[in-house]
This record gives sequence, structure tokens and C-alpha cells, in this order.
Amino acid sequence: MATLVGKKFPNLNVDAINKMGETFKINVLEEAINNKKKVILFWYPKDFTFVCPTELFAFQEALPEFEKRNTIVIGASCDTPEVHFAWLNTAKNNGGIEGVTYPILADSNRNLSSRLGILDITNETYDEETGAIQVEGDNVTYRATYLIDEEGIVYHEGVNDMPLGRNVKEFLRLIDAHTHVQENGEVCPANWEEGKDAMSPDRDGVASYLASH
Repeated sequence: MATLVGKKFPNLNVDAINKMGETFKINVLEEAINNKKKVILFWYPKDFTFVCPTELFAFQEALPEFEKRNTIVIGASCDTPEVHFAWLNTAKNNGGIEGVTYPILADSNRNLSSRLGILDITNETYDEETGAIQVEGDNVTYRATYLIDEEGIVYHEGVNDMPLGRNVKEFLRLIDAHTHVQENGEVCPANWEEGKDAMSPDRDGVASYLASH
């Protein structure tokens, strides 16, 4: 799969649901451009599983920090809107995600996740006699994450295997770094955080930074 970094996010409408049970279409590209906001889109494998609710609550807890950074949070999986709504109405102490307020994509037809190439498909075979396609693998998504700027351009993408939960603070750091580049024209060195020194994007800038650190 070719990287999307530096390119516009796919222009596709996808079913979504909110905490009220309202279903609607979300076009992630248009969300960024029309609202002049950054977007973080994170995919998880399945509702009613184990690592997934810890991630959804971690993003919910950090929601004010994303909002301060002019960033929209959108979750996504291949479950249907009805399954999402059931999970949203299940208490936290019973494995549910009650209290999550950001929208969740329901890519049950897998149009967007297929386009992104993030489905767990280990093998695909075609039966010439029946015309059927047989898929090996769960055909659900890995833990893929996309950071998208106000022009709809992807500036970060990452994919974790299913057992590996994400570090939400790292995405806040990346958003800060990208905003610093946008506003100051400097580049951000390894382990950069808001408030630390950045560098001029030239040889003298690198030399000066390395000499002082």
C-alpha cells in the first residue's frame, strides 16, 4: 500500500453514528476542509472487544486537548451503526463505551477501509467455478491512525497490530509539531515537544541545534 502522507485523504462518504443514536454521513476530507480544522481519524478492529474500549476512552479523555488544537476526533470500525449504538449504550463497567461523545464511522461495506488498505486480509482466493471470493483473515481493520490538516492533506499515518494499543499523547505531540512547522517554518527534531527548541531547515540550523543540545 502506497503511503497517503503528503496526499489528500480519500473523498468518500461513510455512515456514522453519534452518542444520541443519530446516523448520518461523514466525509473526512470535507470535515477538514469545510471546518478549517485538523482531523484525527483512528480505526479499531471491533466493538465489544478488549483493547478497543481503552483506546476510545483515552481519546475521549483527551478530547479537550484535541479541541484546543483545533482538531476533530473521529473513531471508526467496520461494525454497523446499530452495533455502535448498542456499545455506546453499554456501561463502562460492563465493557461498553457509554460516555464517548465523538462520532464513530460505521464502514460496514468496507469502502473506505479497503481504499486505505488497512483490513486484516491474509489471503484472497477466487473460485472460477462459482465466482466467489474467499477471504482468509478477520476482514476487520488494524489500529490505523491518520492525522489530516486543514487542507485535507495527510501528515501522519500509522498502523498497529491488533494487540497493541496506541499512545494518545503521541498524537497530541505530532499535532503540536505540525502546527509549529505551519506557523514558524521551523522543523522539529527528535523527541520535540511544545516549548522546546526547533531548528531552521538548513545546515546551519542543524549545526546550531546539535551544538547546543
